[in-house]
Amino acid sequence: MMESLLFPAAEALPFLSKPFSAAPILRAPTPTPSIPRRTFSAAAIQMSSKEAKLWGGRFEDSVTDAVEKFTESISFDKALYKHDILGSRAHASMLARQGLISDDDRDKILDGLDVIKGQIERGEFVWRTDREDVHMNIEAALTDLVGEPAKKLHTARSRNDQVCTDFRLWCRDAADAIVLRIRKLQAALVKLALKNENLIVPGYTHMQRAQPVLLPHLLLAYVEPLERDALRLLDCRARLNFCPLGACALAGTGLPIDRFMTSEALGFTAPMRNSIDAVSDRDFVLEFLSANSITAVHLSRLGEEWVLWASEEFGFIIPSDSVSTGSSIMPQKKNPDPMELVRGKSARVIGDLVSLLVLCKGLPHAYNRDLQEDKEPVFDSVKTIMGMLEVSAEFAENITFNQDRIRSALPAGHLDATTLADYLVKKGIPFRTSHDIVGRSVAFCVSRNCRLEDLSLDELRSISPTFDKDVYEYLGVEKAIQNFSSYGSTGSECVSKQLDYWIAKLELSR
Repeated sequence: MMESLLFPAAEALPFLSKPFSAAPILRAPTPTPSIPRRTFSAAAIQMSSKEAKLWGGRFEDSVTDAVEKFTESISFDKALYKHDILGSRAHASMLARQGLISDDDRDKILDGLDVIKGQIERGEFVWRTDREDVHMNIEAALTDLVGEPAKKLHTARSRNDQVCTDFRLWCRDAADAIVLRIRKLQAALVKLALKNENLIVPGYTHMQRAQPVLLPHLLLAYVEPLERDALRLLDCRARLNFCPLGACALAGTGLPIDRFMTSEALGFTAPMRNSIDAVSDRDFVLEFLSANSITAVHLSRLGEEWVLWASEEFGFIIPSDSVSTGSSIMPQKKNPDPMELVRGKSARVIGDLVSLLVLCKGLPHAYNRDLQEDKEPVFDSVKTIMGMLEVSAEFAENITFNQDRIRSALPAGHLDATTLADYLVKKGIPFRTSHDIVGRSVAFCVSRNCRLEDLSLDELRSISPTFDKDVYEYLGVEKAIQNFSSYGSTGSECVSKQLDYWIAKLELSR
C-alpha cells in the first residue's frame, strides 16, 4: 500500500512514533480485543446492494456510478489510515472525558479501531469505493464491528477537520522521514570528502576554469544547502503542527469539547485558533512541497555535476557498476543513469508544487471539494524526493575520483592567476592594477604555451618590477590552495575545520 512506499518500518524510524506516544487520555490498545475479528470478503460485498451513504439522510436517490467513481478518493487517501485511526482514538477519548459518550462506548470504539488497524496492516481490510474515502471506510467498518457506539464517534467533528488533522499528521511523519534521508546523504558526502581530503580539483564559474579548490570543499558545498533543506522542513513541521480537530465543518461546535486535550494527545503544539482557517488552510502543504522542490533542485544540480564529471570529456568520476547502466545497442557504454534520473525527477517534484499552487489560488474560504486533489501531489512529491535522496546517497557511496586524470587536468586554465593578483596586493599594488598585471602575465603564458609558474623571474619582472623571488610561493595549484586563509575558503586549514564541524554534527569519525 502507499504508506509502505513512503515510510520504512516504524522500528527503522523510531522518531516517527514519538509524537503519538500514548498520552494519559488515550486508552492503551487492547492486545486481545473482546470484539471478534471480522473480515469482509469481496464476494459478499459484490453481492450486497449499494450501501446508503453516512451523509445521505436528506437524499432520496443514490449517486450515479460515474459520479461515485469520479468523486471517490479511497484509491489514494487510504495512505492516511494510521493517522485517521490515531485522530479517532484521541477524539473518542476526549468525548468520553467530556461526558459526550460513555466510557463503555469509548472502549468499544477503541477496541474496534484496533481490530480495523490490524486488518489493514495484514492486508485483510477491503477498501470500498462506495464508502468514498478513508474516513468513511473506517467509520462504516467500525459500525459493522461495534454497532451503535461507532455512530457516536463523529460527534463534534466533520470530515473537513478530520481530513485536515490526518493530513497534518501524515505530513509531519513525512517531513521527519525526509530529514532522516537528508542526513544520510550528508553523511555519505562527508565520508566521500574524507576519502579524498587532499585532492585538488578545478573550480568552475561560467563552466570555465576559475580557481583550484579542494574536493572536500566542493562536496561540502552540497552538504551546506542540504542542511538548509533539513531546517526548512523542520521549520515547516513546526508551523504545520497545530490541530484542526474540533473545528468541525467550519464553525466549530456548541458541544462541550476540549480541543486542547485532543491536540495534546496527538502531539500538536496547540489547537488552531480559527475554525474557518483550520479547515481551509493548505499553507502547510504548499510550504512542504516548496521545501521539497528546493531540495529537488539541489539534488538536480548535484546530479548534473556528477553526470558531467563522469563523461569521457571530464573523466573525473568513475561510478561503480552497481550504480551504472549500459546501452541496449552500444556495448561500450556505462551511464550514470541514477543521477540523470535524479536530475529528471526534480521536474516532478516542482510540478507537484505548481499543481497545489494552482489548485489553491482561486478557492474561497472554508472547505471546498477541490481540496481532495491535494493528496496525490503530496504523496508523489514525498515518494519522489525520498527516492532521489536515497539514490544520491547510494551513488556517493559507490563512486571514486580519478585522481590521475584530475591532476593531469589541473595545469590548464591558469587557476593560480587570482592568487598571483593577491600576491601583488600584498606588495601594495591596487587590486585593479594587480588584475591588469596578472592578465598581461596570462597573455604572455598563452603566447608561450606555458604556465604562470613556468615563467622566469626576469620574464615576470618584464611585465612588472614588483615581482620578486617570493612570487613562487604563490604559483601552482598546491601553493594557491595553501594561500587561501579566509573563513569558509578552500584553504586546507579552513576545509579541515569545516570537515570537523560536519563530523561532529553528523556523529561520524575520521
